[in-house]
Amino acid sequence: MSASDAPSVRRHLERLAAEGIDVVRVTYPDLIGTERARDVLLDHLPAACDHGLAFCRAVYHTSPQGDTVPVPGGLDAGLPDICVHPDLDALTALPWEPGVAACLGDVTDPATGLPAPESPRDLLRAVVERCAEHGLRPVVGPELEYFLCDAAPETESGWRRYSEAQGVVYTAGLRADGDNHLLRTLRMLRDLGIGVSGGNHEYDGSQFEINLTHSDALEAADRAFRFKAAVKELARKEGRLATFMAKPFNSAGGSGFHLHLSCVDEDGAGAFADPAAPYGLSATARHAVAGVLAHAPALAALANPTVNSYKRFGPDTLAPWLIDWGLDNRSAMVRIPPERGAATRFELRLGDAGANPYLLIAGTLAAALLGVLAGEEPPAPLEGYGYDSARSAVLPGSLPAALDALEADTALTDLLGKDFTASYLTYKRDEVARFQRHVTDWEFTEYAYHL
Repeated sequence: MSASDAPSVRRHLERLAAEGIDVVRVTYPDLIGTERARDVLLDHLPAACDHGLAFCRAVYHTSPQGDTVPVPGGLDAGLPDICVHPDLDALTALPWEPGVAACLGDVTDPATGLPAPESPRDLLRAVVERCAEHGLRPVVGPELEYFLCDAAPETESGWRRYSEAQGVVYTAGLRADGDNHLLRTLRMLRDLGIGVSGGNHEYDGSQFEINLTHSDALEAADRAFRFKAAVKELARKEGRLATFMAKPFNSAGGSGFHLHLSCVDEDGAGAFADPAAPYGLSATARHAVAGVLAHAPALAALANPTVNSYKRFGPDTLAPWLIDWGLDNRSAMVRIPPERGAATRFELRLGDAGANPYLLIAGTLAAALLGVLAGEEPPAPLEGYGYDSARSAVLPGSLPAALDALEADTALTDLLGKDFTASYLTYKRDEVARFQRHVTDWEFTEYAYHL
């Protein structure tokens, strides 16, 4: 909807007022996928739609600790503005906050009127448009895991796992969830209207997975972004912490962000199915898999975007650390589920839950598209249990190595955009530098008494 469409804005105002809503929360993702927002009183919404909401562009360059990273166009340019226009067609009442509705915002550079270079949502839009130029419409189904924590002031972190129950993988009900967190959360997310289909307790105590339905790529990213924000907000409302951090505990496994990807062609038919082709996969599907494998080292910088991400990897973790693919094989980085026909797809298991949904999906689509354009076949699929480095190449083992791989992959960065890539690399390398200067608890425990 155009921000200058005054009659449409009035209709939205009348509807919201009739529903008892007096505040609209305009949100958008920052570079790491965290929700940034402003609450706008209903009477001031027309002005926000007309002129936009001004934010400092350095919101994209601000670390989780509040440092402003010197990304070009931020500090060096005098901390200029970005402008966020509410998308009222995406308005949704927040079930847990009476009187408040939320919508996403479109971010532009007021100097040019173009999308802000660091805008993750616009990066994904651009990649989807490139796919459309080649007759492909990506369809994505996200799967995310997270840990729920209770406050524990006596501990160093201030948090402990909500439940220590073990052996309760793929369960529901009070057996693993004594306070019915999952049921309450599912119902709230259903009412939010983001396409939640179900959920269960996962492998480790206090770890949960909630599934989202599949949709066009941008809508899937929007829903995954809103899902993560909602789960964290619902936990805060109860004095708890929901974290999508890749591996928050030494005593537990990590949390994944798996993507199911298929494509529809210009005629609306599934582009990944071909019963007569090897494995029942069309040439488009096989080439897409080959592209994801070829660009996996660079893709890791977006799919596994934190220092902590690489502690999730390792043998017997079901988190891929080798570059391989397999037919219904969960030990492979790319898994082909057994369904065929319209449900033919691949599941990328590389991402961890800390990934920015827009960047993970954009990077995956870009790699798949490059594979389709290159027309190369993938190697033979993995057979049996994986994690054998004699059979497959190893992914980057650290964030610095993944960032170097991203910078070196010029085919992928050309598709993602040089401005975005430069900003992302600068931001993330600052994160690495700050970590390398920080003295950790492990170092003190390991060395202080003995040295």
